[in-house]
Amino acid sequence: MKTNIQSIHFDADKKLIAHIEGKVEKLRTFHEAIISSNVILRLEKGDENQNKIAEIKLNTPGQELFAKKQCSTFEEAVDTACDALKTQIIKHKEKHLVK
Repeated sequence: MKTNIQSIHFDADKKLIAHIEGKVEKLRTFHEAIISSNVILRLEKGDENQNKIAEIKLNTPGQELFAKKQCSTFEEAVDTACDALKTQIIKHKEKHLVK
């Protein structure tokens, strides 16, 4: 699976990139047919405590899954977005198994 990571208005360090790639790769245990993923990290102006945003889009055959979370750290935002995507993947697979 190809993972594209973009950090807007800052440079992500290697530790953060490795964390993101590990979390996104774990989503493959729930859906083997994930083609690629796009991760966008951005800093939000305004609220200083909760200003880190992570957007993750997974491309699967026939559907795109998306999650956007805002937290106090990028790691926390990525973790919560991956949890939301895991829930979406499970619902998507259950929906297709019923048919």
